[in-house]
Amino acid sequence: MSAMVKPLPVQEAYEDLLQRSLSRIPCDLGVCSTSPPRGLQHGKLSPRRLADRFSVKVARSALEIAHRQAFLQGCRSFAGRTGCDLASYLESSRENPEEFLRTWQRLEPYRIAIPMEVNPTVARLFASNVRLALAVLRLRQESTHADR
Repeated sequence: MSAMVKPLPVQEAYEDLLQRSLSRIPCDLGVCSTSPPRGLQHGKLSPRRLADRFSVKVARSALEIAHRQAFLQGCRSFAGRTGCDLASYLESSRENPEEFLRTWQRLEPYRIAIPMEVNPTVARLFASNVRLALAVLRLRQESTHADR
């Protein structure tokens, strides 16, 4: 008699999250910003649709896994890819590019994307890659304006 292996609820929720929601987000930085490690709502993540299908605890775990995976992928990529991700994120935000870049360079909101339990060296690498990508994008933007 063969036993059927049933996926764990968190794995099933994670796969559901990848297929239904995260696949629409153009870059790892976008995923990190939609599922911050410390949650923007009183320290809790609010995965409503996933929680409706699973449980709040399972949905929160799936979001934390997705966030960690996106963060680690961003850390593994070179600064150039981080720049492409940041450019995609900026374009999808529909914000004023100059204001976006100035704000991100000054306030560093991307730091909220760093998971709580990450190695400090990895966190510094991530922040450094984003700072470098911001500087490159800003130079490109200034160059585009100078050419006009």
